[in-house]
Amino acid sequence: MNEPLMRLRGLIRKESLQILRDPSSIAIAFILPALLLLLFGYGVSLDARHVRLGLVVDAPSVAASSFTASFRQSPYFNPRDFANEPAAAQALAQRQIDGFLWLRSDFARKLSTGQSPPIGLYVNGIDANNARLIENYVQQSWAGWVARQAALAGVANPTPIAVEPRIWFNPAVRSRDYLVPGLIAVIMTLTGALLTALVVAREWERGTMEALMVTKVSMHEILASKIVPYFLLGMGGMVVSVLIAVFLFGVPLLGSLIVLGLASALFMLASLGMGLLISNVAKNQFVAGQIAIITTFLPAFILSGFIFDISSMPLPIRIITHIVAARYFVAILQTLFLAGTVWSVLLPNLAALLIMAVLFLGAARLTAHKRLD
Repeated sequence: MNEPLMRLRGLIRKESLQILRDPSSIAIAFILPALLLLLFGYGVSLDARHVRLGLVVDAPSVAASSFTASFRQSPYFNPRDFANEPAAAQALAQRQIDGFLWLRSDFARKLSTGQSPPIGLYVNGIDANNARLIENYVQQSWAGWVARQAALAGVANPTPIAVEPRIWFNPAVRSRDYLVPGLIAVIMTLTGALLTALVVAREWERGTMEALMVTKVSMHEILASKIVPYFLLGMGGMVVSVLIAVFLFGVPLLGSLIVLGLASALFMLASLGMGLLISNVAKNQFVAGQIAIITTFLPAFILSGFIFDISSMPLPIRIITHIVAARYFVAILQTLFLAGTVWSVLLPNLAALLIMAVLFLGAARLTAHKRLD
């Protein structure tokens, strides 16, 4: 075995022993992804469940009771009766309910004469997304009730078009199935960058990096010795994250495991490259940690399409998202988990991840010099 390979093997062994002796690296690679997945997976939801809906019926009738029963039997609503509209409005202002439905006194009469009785729906619009969901749920309940009443009366459906939706890739419309794959990308961005940024910064603080500088080892060998063990550690964290997603959160994994492994490897290399680049700039653990969070975690959370739709962003922001590696990994994970191995989506994003990995690792090498200044 030639001398450079022997030195590289020795450096990798040194890093591996340091990982085993340092519980913080194990925590960042395995415990941090698990905790963040549990926290975000259970805490972040785009579904509206158990909506506190007030019901105001000015003139009780069979039709009104039948209509309000559809809300009492729905898993989306926790209905609460109010005697009149001012009482419900006061409860809404005090945030005791999320909205209320008002059936006026002419509801049954207009319905029996074939007219369309007006229904008042008042929703707390502070949370715009939740307000839109509540409005949509109420409209669907109303349309379903009208169709059932028409069928019971033996008349044609009063609406000329009957919509039969078919939802692909996420038929249960669970936001968790959509969010958890994106969460994996966001979390692995943070852990991959932190693993290298903090560890290398720690070596600068302890003086061990200066000791390496006076040896025969080259910067290529130093960087490779940092990448190999932490790459394996990060991939182990990725395996833990996927197992949690599939077996704990019940997210289906329909795509190829080989493609998932390849995409994860490219993304981990890009993340480690970001971490090495940060460590070359900041040689203090605290500073390196702050830079890693600001430059990797926050862009991955906001600009990757994990929660916010990229196509809805202004053009300058959409252009900026192209330099966020998590954007491509989120698209790959969501496709592999929910749609399967769709090559027309996977190949461009895999190519982008490869380019990002080369760019970040190359930038880390260019900024790494075997000198102390």
